[in-house]
Amino acid sequence: MKLTAPLLLSCVLAAASCASHEAPAEPPNIVFIMIDDLGWMDIRPQGNDAFVTPNLDRFAEQGTRFTDFYAAAPVCSPTRAACITGRAPARLQVTNHIPDRWSFYDRRGPRDAERRGREWGPGKSSHVLDKSVPTIAQKLRSAGYQTAFIGKWHLAGADWRTKDTSLFPESYGFDVNIAGNAMGGPGTFFAPIRMPNYENGKEGEYLTDLLAQDAVDYMTNAHDDGRPFFLCYWTYTVHYPIEAPADLYAKYSDETEPDMATRYRAMVEGMDRAVGRVLDTLDELGIADDTLVVFTSDNGQMPGSSVADPLRAAKGYLYEGGIRVPMMMRWPGRVRAGAVDATPGISMDFAPTFLDAAGIEYANEDFDGESLLGVASGDDAPERDAIYWHYPHYCYHGKNDMGSIVRRGNYKYIHHHDNDDHELFDLSSDIGESVNLYKKEPARAAELQKMLMEWLSRTGAQLPRPYGEIPADELPGKKRQG
Repeated sequence: MKLTAPLLLSCVLAAASCASHEAPAEPPNIVFIMIDDLGWMDIRPQGNDAFVTPNLDRFAEQGTRFTDFYAAAPVCSPTRAACITGRAPARLQVTNHIPDRWSFYDRRGPRDAERRGREWGPGKSSHVLDKSVPTIAQKLRSAGYQTAFIGKWHLAGADWRTKDTSLFPESYGFDVNIAGNAMGGPGTFFAPIRMPNYENGKEGEYLTDLLAQDAVDYMTNAHDDGRPFFLCYWTYTVHYPIEAPADLYAKYSDETEPDMATRYRAMVEGMDRAVGRVLDTLDELGIADDTLVVFTSDNGQMPGSSVADPLRAAKGYLYEGGIRVPMMMRWPGRVRAGAVDATPGISMDFAPTFLDAAGIEYANEDFDGESLLGVASGDDAPERDAIYWHYPHYCYHGKNDMGSIVRRGNYKYIHHHDNDDHELFDLSSDIGESVNLYKKEPARAAELQKMLMEWLSRTGAQLPRPYGEIPADELPGKKRQG
């Protein structure tokens, strides 16, 4: 594969090719499970015994676990856009959680001392996913798949109350949409649930369980149809508010209101229980062997919910704790069972992986990712030389720096847009990013910086701008004066 100038797909891409693996006799069902705000170390297969995740433990034994997989951004909306299109957030110009707000860039408030460089405002970012960009759902539906979306969308504009279905999943290639809307979180995980398009459940029922049942019902009905189905099961858990049913709290604490870390452990177990119901249904329907299942997260854990060790930082940061996430893939007979693979991957890889699995031809230049099916099957690896990120924003917590990243091999270079604290880390020996090699290895840093700047240019990445030059009506909220 060779690089094509019109569209940089990570670093090295084919000028044009099709799915590289032998097409299956019958296209598989595809179940894409994405958890919200689940940290890299927050499930037992990653080696953390503080969490109880028996269903994911079994999933890891049955499939391939990727140790160096990354969300396309340290926050949710851009990662979701990348997953559904296979294109980088920088190219889509959806680069912050929706909506970006003036309050993220405001000097006022009790956290002034923690906020550096507030003379800078964000790169321009859209609050909706451009409909001119094809989605993986549209591509699969055109090939005969049934398509469904269940859970968190968060790509439908700045007004979380909107009922405009032209911005919802059903307008992006999904035949069925359950609970996908503009909301970034449910407000509460216990019914009554008040969403613009989802008010299911009896009082006190747990949203995570309700959405799992919705997924079970959908798969059962789709199986009866006889055509393969593509299901995005993007559950709202384990997003704030950190809540779980009382029976799970009781397993971890005698307190009526446990602390956040305890509630989070219970919530993760509730997530695992719900995912287990979905996986069990594939077995009960007799279609587990005919189904590709992917499990991942949209970004790192929310700060304060858990300990990210050995990674540094959490959601909203460009350190590993903000972007490195769990990812496992299972397809009996096609994906290695019990394998652990350190090949770096990123959210944009899902779209070509799914097309590859379905035996659908595609042009590699249409994507900023590469199929991971060959890696998971043990046949080959992506040919790219590097992977990239772009986050020209402050997160909701306002503690991060605006930056862009390139990872090449084991080296990771972070270019800060709002200050001069550029960083270079060797992840093979310093996964916690504690030793900045930027000044010790200037030649390597300069080479990676050059690669990154070229990628930013080719993707049309929007860079941070002086705060005073940004129109006041560009972001929601009130822009400070002076």
